[in-house]
Amino acid sequence: MAATMEAASTKSHVGKKGKPPKRYWDNPTEDSENSHVNKKNRQDGESDSIQGNITAVSPNKELVTEKQNKNRQSKTNHISGSKDPFPGEAPIPQERLKKFQRGEKSQVTSGLRSKLKEAIKRSEAESELAQKQAARFDLLLPEDAGFLEGDEDEDTCTISQDDIADAVDITSGAKYFNLHLSQFGPYRLDYSKAGRHLILGGKRGHVTCIEWQSKQLVSEINVMETVNDVKWLHNEDMFAVAQKKWLHIYDSKGVELHCIRKFNDVLSMEFLPYHFLLATASATGFLQYLDVSVGKEVVCINAKLGRLGVMTQNPQNAIIHMGHPNGIVSLWSPNQKEPLVKMLCHQGGVRSVAVDKTGTYMVTSGLDKKLKVYDIRAFKPLQSYFLPAGAACLSLSQRGLLAAATGDIVQVYRDVLGTPVTKPYMAHRVRGGITGLSYCPHEDVLGVGHSDGFTSMIVPGAGEPNFDAMDVNPVGSLKQRREWEVKALLEKIQPELICLDPSQLGRVDHASWEQRHEERVKTLGYDPLAQEKFKPRMRKKGRSSSGAVEKRKKKVAHEDQREVIRKTVEENLGKQKELKKEKATLAAQGQRSALDRFKK
Repeated sequence: MAATMEAASTKSHVGKKGKPPKRYWDNPTEDSENSHVNKKNRQDGESDSIQGNITAVSPNKELVTEKQNKNRQSKTNHISGSKDPFPGEAPIPQERLKKFQRGEKSQVTSGLRSKLKEAIKRSEAESELAQKQAARFDLLLPEDAGFLEGDEDEDTCTISQDDIADAVDITSGAKYFNLHLSQFGPYRLDYSKAGRHLILGGKRGHVTCIEWQSKQLVSEINVMETVNDVKWLHNEDMFAVAQKKWLHIYDSKGVELHCIRKFNDVLSMEFLPYHFLLATASATGFLQYLDVSVGKEVVCINAKLGRLGVMTQNPQNAIIHMGHPNGIVSLWSPNQKEPLVKMLCHQGGVRSVAVDKTGTYMVTSGLDKKLKVYDIRAFKPLQSYFLPAGAACLSLSQRGLLAAATGDIVQVYRDVLGTPVTKPYMAHRVRGGITGLSYCPHEDVLGVGHSDGFTSMIVPGAGEPNFDAMDVNPVGSLKQRREWEVKALLEKIQPELICLDPSQLGRVDHASWEQRHEERVKTLGYDPLAQEKFKPRMRKKGRSSSGAVEKRKKKVAHEDQREVIRKTVEENLGKQKELKKEKATLAAQGQRSALDRFKK
């Protein structure tokens, strides 16, 4: 009876922990083994207690250690129970990293300060992280650029625009259309940065703004004056019109906002979106820059190369490329009155210039009927082609397709920048002489302005399908466009930073401190860093207050300056006395100089 009471007391639940609930990630084999062992131990304990064995049975230490090891291993395993065969982040291909690389890494030298070193390392780490994230998220960009491919033994330049419009879907086919405006032509054109709006300017004063995808007319005016060029500004709310006399600014509804009379006889314009600068070239030979955010003229440069009618910009460094009647292409910056580079490109006058979006290649056409491709990095020609009719207008797309206008025919060339081309990629004939070409951003569309109006062509593979919404968003709402305008104004780049090589902006000029120190020595007349600074000793009884210490420092500094200035004054006086003695000796000898006749 006593044994049974003792067994019952051993089975009491007081002071014992309950069994933890079974989870789905626990290994079933381990749990079954553990439960089997626990059950066996429990049975053994019961039998021992019934037989009258009063001593408690201690658990097996080996089983406990095995159980702990298995639990540790089970914590490191995944939910499925299998190990990850590819631990860590997925590697990024080097080709994809090079695609998003922005310049070379800045080297941290030993002479820099610790705070500057930390700032450079921090900025390099941030740029490297942004580069890797952009390379990883490149997989999420679903759109891909396609090109026009013909059947066997079929030349793609023989495919007409009507055939392309019939073969593609309804939305893409609607992008091919013609506007018959023969009364006020020929026309110049410009697409907005987002590619949603189109502005047309007729030579005889007709200016119209169109939302070309929906074919909706935004505004239409007639300025009753000759229009030489039209250009959108930082958004779709304002555009500039180069009229016969002066430069005018209008809003999207056609209301005149400004008439800038300092800009007269303007022939062509270019807008720099990140600097908010409008560059104009006039018939009088002046290159002028207008700050649109402030409304003031930044600089006016006399090129001294005659009439300026050919102009384009380099999107990579905001340098203006201008073509001249003597066959020279000059590169300009608002920081210098002289051209940065002069290149003799043609034997005759330059008719048109185009630069790709990377700022590496430049394409020119001249009166010698030649089309040339230049590498701007080395300023050397890569390819040269002869066109029987010559190219009056040139335009490069975001994907590197070159459009050349010869008379009333538009020819599109593919891979013209790197390899020699023997035939055009596409061709199309319009009704009149072509006076303007422009690709629509992020669309496979080429706009052609001619004497009979406007033509919108479908050019497969011309536009970049994936856009950066932080820079420009073609499908952005009104609120997003307003926020972008505020951010762009806050991040506006000053015109002083425009240079031929933008990578120089991040470099440190080590000689500048030495030059500044020399200039300071010349102005002061002594070297303030030649001697160590005076450190007054501590005095008791309140005589070493901050004010008293500063007074003693100034007193000693003034005494040192007086000695230096006294020495320089004595040297100057000695030189003056020597000059007087020389003059006196010359006068005593009777030698007269040629300037003595002017003396009274």
